[in-house]
Amino acid sequence: MTIDWISFTPWMALAGGVLIGAAASLFVLLNGRIAGISGLLASLVEPGAEGGSEKLLFLLGILFAPLLWMLFGNLPAMEFQSGWVGLLVAGLLVGVGNRYGSGCTSGHGVCGISRLSPRSIVATLTFMAAGFATVYVLRHLLGG
Repeated sequence: MTIDWISFTPWMALAGGVLIGAAASLFVLLNGRIAGISGLLASLVEPGAEGGSEKLLFLLGILFAPLLWMLFGNLPAMEFQSGWVGLLVAGLLVGVGNRYGSGCTSGHGVCGISRLSPRSIVATLTFMAAGFATVYVLRHLLGG
């Protein structure tokens, strides 16, 4: 493994982590709810779910954050090596796993681990192991 030192941006990464932590902390303090993105999205489409406006605003903030970031610096270049079919299959698999795992990395990884939730720690370890295994199989065994 090699590190692209020219593209290595530890201060931007630190700032992003602080912003994610601050947003999740403020969301739980102000709303009493965990900022799990999959749960927020699911509750927006459920009829009669409460707190729809703050959930929608939080999700819109996530979508518009890159636009705000572009006022201060360039976004990193995005590159999809698998094509649209691979991207759609990956999204479908993540969505299915998300429902079976009762949450996503934002709910379990960011919010759950910070609360020392054993369920979230196991879920996050499982997400990470599945990701490592997938990359290993696709890159090293199948040569993709």
